[in-house]
Parts: sequence; C-alpha cells; structure tokens
Amino acid sequence: MAAVAARRRTGGGERRRQGSARRNAGPLEARGGRLWAACFVSAALVAAAGGLLAWSSRSAEDGVAEVLARRGETLLDKFVEVPCSGDYDGYRRFEGTWGKDPVSPGSTGEGSSHVQLEGVEPGCTSLRPYLRADALWGKVLFSGDPSLVKLPPANLQSSDVGCTPRRCGRGVSDVVITREEAERIRRVAERGLSLGGSDGGASILDLHSGALSLGKQFVNLYRYFGDKIQGIFTEEDFALYRDVRQRIQQKIAQAFGISSSSMYLTKPTFFSRINSTEAKTTHDEYWHPHIDKVTYGSFDYTSLLYLSDYAEDFGGGRFVFMDAGSNKTIEPQAGRVSFFTSGSENLHRVEKVHWGTRYAITISFTCNPDHGIGDPVLM
Repeated sequence: MAAVAARRRTGGGERRRQGSARRNAGPLEARGGRLWAACFVSAALVAAAGGLLAWSSRSAEDGVAEVLARRGETLLDKFVEVPCSGDYDGYRRFEGTWGKDPVSPGSTGEGSSHVQLEGVEPGCTSLRPYLRADALWGKVLFSGDPSLVKLPPANLQSSDVGCTPRRCGRGVSDVVITREEAERIRRVAERGLSLGGSDGGASILDLHSGALSLGKQFVNLYRYFGDKIQGIFTEEDFALYRDVRQRIQQKIAQAFGISSSSMYLTKPTFFSRINSTEAKTTHDEYWHPHIDKVTYGSFDYTSLLYLSDYAEDFGGGRFVFMDAGSNKTIEPQAGRVSFFTSGSENLHRVEKVHWGTRYAITISFTCNPDHGIGDPVLM
C-alpha cells in the first residue's frame, strides 16, 4: 500500500508539472477539450438524474444480494436473460424479417424448412420458442411446436436477422481475452494516460476521438502532443486493440443471436483509470447509477474489458447491476469481459474505489450505421 501511495504521489506531481507547463500552450486544443467535456458532463448529469430516479424505486446502495462473477474463478460463458425495457422504441429499430414471427408447425415458410429436433418430445415446453439466430452461427430458430426447428434459407443475410435487442440480458466471460492480452492492453492505457490525467479520481483516454483527461479538462492528445504520440503508441498496440474489439463484438453477437456485421462500434469507447482521489469536477463522479441508452442514445450493447484485479490492485470499484429488490455484482479481474444490452433493464453503477487503481475499457456498439465509428489509427 505504501508503494502504491508513493507511486500515486509521484505520478500526480508529474502530471501537475506537465499540466502547468502546457496549460497555455494550446488554447484551441483546450476549447476543443471543453466542448468534449461539456458533452461528457451533460451526459453524466442526465445519467445521474435518470439513474437516481430509477434507483429510488429499486435497491439500496449497500444491498448487494448476489455476485455474478467472483475474482479468481474462470467463467466460460455466463449469461442471465432479463426482460427488455421499452427504451429502444424511441429510436430507429433495426430488425430482421426472418424469424420475427412464429411459424405454425408443419408449415415451412418461403425459403425455410422444419425438421424434427432429435430427443425432444412433441409438445415439450422447456425450450425457448424464439431462439433467434441462423445456421451460420451454429444456431436455429425454434418455431411453434418446440419439437420442430426452423432452418434459415441458404441466402440469409445479416440484415434479415436484425440487430436491435429483442433478447436482453447480461453476460460474463473469462475466455474471450487472455490475462496476458489484458496486461498488454493495460500498458497501452498506462502509456497514454501518462501524458495527462484528471486532478480528480477518474481519468479518461479515448483513442478514437483523442480525448484525454488533463487536470480539470480534456484535450485532444493527437493534436496537443503531436509527434510525441509516435513514441507512446505503436502499430502493434493498435492492432491488438482492434483484435480485442473484434473478439468482444463477436462474443456479444453470439450471446444475443445476431450477426456481428450488423453491429457498429460507437462513441464513446474509452479507457478509464479510477483511484481514490477526491472528485474535483463532475467528470470524476463515476459512481452514479445510470442507463447507457438514456445517457448515449446510440448505445444498444455495452461491454467492459477489465484490466486489473479487484481486491488485489484496488478495493471497491465493483460493477453493480441494480435490479428490483436486489443488486447483482461483478468483481473485475484482468481479462474478464462483461457485456449487456444498454437499456434500463440494465441500470448499473460502479462502486467508489477506496484504494489502488482500477483500469478498464468500455467498448460500446450500436445497430445504427449512422452512429458508427472506425477503429483508431496511429497518426
């Protein structure tokens, strides 16, 4: 603990010296950073207000009733389905035509067929009647009598299956990203955040937009630091980032029975570094309950890749789903991926970090191509 505290004090002094030396160096960058910050703060305030309102009718802050994922255990794939909220109805929906409606037993539908599901008795009701996915991903659609399955047409496209959540829930996996890969990604975050850092307890690094916490504001690191970036990041760093993002995207698509090609990376997607330093601005108040779809309208699916270990690298900082009457908690560990549909069915918060430093990356996806962003490129 003493070593952690010493490193924090040294790092804080270096960031303050960097901040004072550069504060007047880039007024245009500061104005751009303030614009990004204004959007970020507005979203945070909306999230806090909406989340607190919803929270008031739900569980108390200390009412953790169940741990979905404990540090130290290895989860292959854990998924909990929850009823979808109506949050998606206020936005353009991206729904497929195939598998939208049930097909009567004995009828095949154009371009599809039904086959007997081996080992399932006619009239069995234990199977989900609408498992939406296609054979390209090794799944089929149960339709009508659950002893029959509907096979998709051979020319089925991803747009036929759809993207907007119709099956909602939350999942955790410890086998999508390895611990070694998580440690490499964390080093990318550490190098980038070494250029700045918030005066409060929560720092942000967005490789897509270039947004970086610096003191009480945000700057565009690509413009603010210019050629110095070439010595901070490498092409290999960005290649690893893209690969990790793609694997998480594929895992989400598999879990929710959609095509990964119908999902688009969206903003904000960013690294976060959280410690126990007292909040100095609203940006630092990360602990408020919120709903991603309300905060960022483009979000349909949210994921987090944890880059440090709960109870070893930091205390507090657990991720909490706030369900009616109870909380469901995820204990972070390096390489663990959690993901969920972004509506109010998954109201959530992060506990305050009490000691140490918590690293994670939030990777968000939309079904609307108009809100899609590309992978970061080393400039």
